[in-house]
Amino acid sequence: MRRILFTLALLVPTWISGQPGPAPTAKGYCVVTHVDIGGGPLVAQATALLREYAADSRKEPGSVRFEILQQEGHPNHFTVFEVWQTRKAYEGHAAAEHTKRFREKLLPMLGSPLDERLESLLP
Repeated sequence: MRRILFTLALLVPTWISGQPGPAPTAKGYCVVTHVDIGGGPLVAQATALLREYAADSRKEPGSVRFEILQQEGHPNHFTVFEVWQTRKAYEGHAAAEHTKRFREKLLPMLGSPLDERLESLLP
């Protein structure tokens, strides 16, 4: 787990600046959420729901990057990786109607509680 988060931390400045290596003035707010789905036919439903959520979220003001990762060998395990320009942009996203609908629809599919971690990018 730490290796994944460390790797993501190294990649974020590249995603923000478009250049390899750290961006000296990069600022941002990251959210990493682990989603475990109960399995079976729920995986296809959850995958579609996650794709729709990502598409809606990418359109929001302040969205820098929004990715859905699916764990190899465990298709019911997902990681949602978000980068927002500011905490305020993230809070707007968290309060958005499409985010509330997503969480409401996802809740009955979960095999375990969401593991959401909020992080600030170091400049």
